Amino acid sequence: MERKLIEAIATLVGLTIGAGILGIPYVVAQAGFLTGVFIILFLGLIIVLMNLYVGEITLRTKGTHQLPGYVEKYLGKKGKFFMMISLMITVYGALTGYIIGEGVAWAAILNISPLYPMLIFFALMAIIVFRGLKLIKNIELCLNTFVIAIILVIVFLSFQGIQAENYTGFDAAKLLIPYGVVLFAFAGSAAIPDIKMELEKNKKLMKKAILIGTIIPLCLYLLFAFAVVGVTGINSTELATVGLGQEIGLHMLLLGNIFAAFAMGTSFLLLALALLWMYHYDYKMKKILAWALTLTIPLIIAFSNYSSFVQVLAITGTFAGGLEGILIVLTHRAAQKKSERQPEYSIKSNIFLNILLIGIYLIGMLYMLYILL
Repeated sequence: MERKLIEAIATLVGLTIGAGILGIPYVVAQAGFLTGVFIILFLGLIIVLMNLYVGEITLRTKGTHQLPGYVEKYLGKKGKFFMMISLMITVYGALTGYIIGEGVAWAAILNISPLYPMLIFFALMAIIVFRGLKLIKNIELCLNTFVIAIILVIVFLSFQGIQAENYTGFDAAKLLIPYGVVLFAFAGSAAIPDIKMELEKNKKLMKKAILIGTIIPLCLYLLFAFAVVGVTGINSTELATVGLGQEIGLHMLLLGNIFAAFAMGTSFLLLALALLWMYHYDYKMKKILAWALTLTIPLIIAFSNYSSFVQVLAITGTFAGGLEGILIVLTHRAAQKKSERQPEYSIKSNIFLNILLIGIYLIGMLYMLYILL
């Protein structure tokens, strides 16, 4: 396999796999194992198609853009506005989830209230984000090298505690329970414009990179859910590594939760810095105001009485993922009509499939509104 192809696959896998994987076992257990597996497979295949759509959009367009730029080119300024809203919901939701998740992880390790590690984590992140630690990008890249290995180690250690009775049946009435968290876990389409740049001299590899880079997280999510739910069953915790540690022992408690805390911490820094720089450079805000706007909103939500790790992931995935998905479908259709160059691959546009995809996203959002109201 060519080096550039491997690097492109790693880019997509690295951006896709994050804290979302830690919430998947809980929602799968709540819905029933087979129900959860169906949703992971169903949404995973949809995301494969969505990512291929984004890849084709980039290949039909001259020049270099990020996702909002491609949407603006084909859907105008209103389309760009809604894509920016989607990205901001994703970032703020993820930052909120990481604050809550850090509290839960360290509370499990130290046997203290989650409030204290949440406050300490937030204070440290706020200082680092304000100082602008650009080296964190290198830390994240190093972490991504070991993420898959650590996940596989956790899965391997979990097999000793699997109980077959935890693999409960299929319940159609609970299909939407895992929807938001799983959709959040698959968020990675923002990496595809970067893949185009990485494969600038060999764009014919784009389709293969996107397919492999999306299928790897899909397989890991299924494997992780199988291992964790097999051990903890209906008692699966919102942060999967906490429940595993309780069931398997101290070594899993430490390994799983330290890994979770470190992964969420580095992801928090990357996302927070990206949002701060967007406010500062793109919207010309003073740095102190950009910093405050970046961190105040997730802090307020995280310390409210209405938020939990899984709830934040579910809301973020449902609304941000749904809005992004709808915009990608519309942009893909428009790009095929206004193509600036011949793409290296093309996915045939099917009006009925597009309507179905938009309908699925809308149903997810309506269901979440019903739950919240």
